Amino acid sequence: MEQPAADLHVHTTVSDGTLRLEELPAAATDTDIELVAVTDHDRIHPGLDAPVTDRDGVTIVRGIELRVETDRQRLDLLGYGVEPTDALVAECDRLQQDRISRANEIIDCVESRLGVDLDLNPRPGIGRPHIARAIAESDAACGYQEAFDELIGNDCPCYVAREITPCDRGVDLLTEACPVVGLAHPLRYDDPAAALDRAAGLDAVERYYPYDRAVDHTAVDDAIDRHDLLATGGSDAHDRTLGRAGPPAAIVSRFRHQLEKR
Repeated sequence: MEQPAADLHVHTTVSDGTLRLEELPAAATDTDIELVAVTDHDRIHPGLDAPVTDRDGVTIVRGIELRVETDRQRLDLLGYGVEPTDALVAECDRLQQDRISRANEIIDCVESRLGVDLDLNPRPGIGRPHIARAIAESDAACGYQEAFDELIGNDCPCYVAREITPCDRGVDLLTEACPVVGLAHPLRYDDPAAALDRAAGLDAVERYYPYDRAVDHTAVDDAIDRHDLLATGGSDAHDRTLGRAGPPAAIVSRFRHQLEKR
């Protein structure tokens, strides 16, 4: 397998990652990555002041990962080279306020159920991983994964649903703000075929991804050929290790060219 030249799916402390923006160039250099896209959940990183910047020899693309709702399932869209529009900023603000309200409800439930103080103050970017970490670090005899499995995961006693952007609305918002919009990790969904059908109206699909099981990429490759999509990819890093997956140099060149079109 060819060495990734880019990691186009990275989360930072602005959402539920542990990597700080100032640490990103060194983390990329450590794995010979020349280009990184910062794609925090429902949030545009406030520390990036342009769609594409260069820091310590590493190209950083300002991106976003936006969850959307279809009539069949929820999908994740990746927008690259974001030039924030009023509409996208308003939607992100709405989603972040909902995340804070949801987190407060989950925290109250967990603290009441376990009799502990999680010492967690919800802020923009908060997600269930923050709460799971707080549970694991509390006096509760409950680890990180156990917190998801027994307390805050889907259908668990302290689970609270959050607001999700309708798919067509999300595509419109990202298309207006980003020169490249793609479908994230298509083989993670319950119905990959339906997810890939949605990719027909996008620019890209995440072909390179570190799935936790063996997968057959035939359907993804067929969609790329059929709809003339850019084959992007990334590690979906929530820690400090980049480059577990990503596109090779030839595709990165095409990606850079697409970013420059707007």
